Amino acid sequence: MRYFAAKTAVVLAAALSRGLKEVRRRPDRGDISITTIIIWVAAIGGAIAIAGTIAAVVAKYNGKLSGI
Repeated sequence: MRYFAAKTAVVLAAALSRGLKEVRRRPDRGDISITTIIIWVAAIGGAIAIAGTIAAVVAKYNGKLSGI
C-alpha cells in the first residue's frame, strides 16, 4: 500500500507541475464566459421543460393512446 501511495503522489505531482507550466504558458486557457454559462443553463432548462411536458401529456392521455 505504501508503494501505491508513493507512486500516486509522484504521478500527481508530475501532473500538477505539467498543468502549472501550461497555465503559465497560456493563462487564458479554460476561461468560460458568463454568456456560455447562461446559454447552457437555458438549453438544459428548456430540455427539462420539454421532457416534462411530454411526460405530462403521455401520462394524461395514456389510456387513450393504448388503442393506437
